[in-house]
Amino acid sequence: MRYLILLLTLLSFSVSAGPVNINSADAKTIALNLKGIGIKKADAIVKYRKKHGSFKSIEDLENVKGIGKKTIQKNKRDIRFKGGSAAKIGKKKTTKLKTVKKSTKKKKGKESKKKIKNNQDK
Repeated sequence: MRYLILLLTLLSFSVSAGPVNINSADAKTIALNLKGIGIKKADAIVKYRKKHGSFKSIEDLENVKGIGKKTIQKNKRDIRFKGGSAAKIGKKKTTKLKTVKKSTKKKKGKESKKKIKNNQDK
């Protein structure tokens, strides 16, 4: 019974994952802390980083052979870039569109028609 408790205790420590800075961690650290990434995929991440430079976004990881959207999704909260999490960096920014007054649209429409007409006359 003691051995079983000891074994379960040891296994619980090795399963836990933590945040990893994908731009500074070595392959062993990446493999130990990210789900679905073994030493081969972790080596591929490090080699890609050395060849192409630091990862700028979560989407950049998809360029590494063997790393897909599902793997990234599983680890999104544990992947870090320069202190921030991938969950924050991976989101696209949305901007509000400004409404254009009708009078401005009409003017632009007339101006473009004049330009077309002038180009045809030439």
